[in-house]
Amino acid sequence: MNINDYDYELDEKYIAQSPIKNRSESKLMVLDKNTGNIEHTKFFNIKNYLKRGDVLVLNDTKVLPARLMGEKLDTKAKIEVLLLKNMEGDIWECLARPGKRLHVGTKITFSSKLECEVIEKLEEGIIRVKFNYEGIFINLIEEIGLMPLPPYIHETLKDQDRYQTVYAKYLGSAAAPTAGLHFTKELLKELEDMGVIICYVTLHVGLGTFRPVEVENIKEHHMHSEYYEMKKEVADTLNKAKRDGRKIYAVGTTSTRVLETVMSKYHTFKECSGNTDIFIYPGYEFLAIDGLITNFHLPKSTLLMLVSALSKREYILNAYEVAKQNDYRFFSFGDAMFIK
Repeated sequence: MNINDYDYELDEKYIAQSPIKNRSESKLMVLDKNTGNIEHTKFFNIKNYLKRGDVLVLNDTKVLPARLMGEKLDTKAKIEVLLLKNMEGDIWECLARPGKRLHVGTKITFSSKLECEVIEKLEEGIIRVKFNYEGIFINLIEEIGLMPLPPYIHETLKDQDRYQTVYAKYLGSAAAPTAGLHFTKELLKELEDMGVIICYVTLHVGLGTFRPVEVENIKEHHMHSEYYEMKKEVADTLNKAKRDGRKIYAVGTTSTRVLETVMSKYHTFKECSGNTDIFIYPGYEFLAIDGLITNFHLPKSTLLMLVSALSKREYILNAYEVAKQNDYRFFSFGDAMFIK
């Protein structure tokens, strides 16, 4: 349960700075969760590891281009505002940089049609603001906002759509559910044609997904909370799969969090929505999923702990060493792993 048990060395050269040309041509490591056995292939060959009746669960959240570049109305000082959560109406919780010189009442302007006023200062650079605007708020954000790329990506993203999944539907995330970035519409159609059942849940990814664990004993970590939703037809499909003994595979740790949250709460899948702060680490008994498609995660992260819980910490850390030896690309724009 010590945070250092989830540490590993990673040279910057392994961190993918941009997406590859064709989504489904990324590398895929297939890890047997019970034996630690490893296979290497390409992502489009995921179809060779799935069969008719298997259920694949994807997160259909859509990333808000939530980075807004503005300036203080009075001094013209540059301010970057990252939208985190819509509290109610036009009031948003945001991360502001630099935030020290912002005070309640400070006005920040982003364009001739969009400005905000600070109404509350919280901890760690987080503020609450009220937006004033002309027109439709979301349209203005999509017009002037930038994708909130993780801090380890230093290159400019040329095509904003590459930080969205091809099935992104519901706006609300501050980060992409990156395991899904490997899928193309053609690959999803191919999987459906061979009898794989594809379902969608929603989890709006928050900034907490990037926050490092800063306590030595991971049990003391305060897990971030994120909004999720499961529809009735999806719950029915998943319950039938469970009854029939068919496999349920989550695409990404975000889909996993939804499925395990619902199962932990209700001991069945059901139509529901709410906020989850589920923290999955070794010792957790999975109730919902049989396997997981995911990316390679940051050292000391809650995501690394989650995948270690599904397999074994030793198998995961060994797989990461093997990935480095085989020039896999890590993190958001990196390659994929299928833990089965």
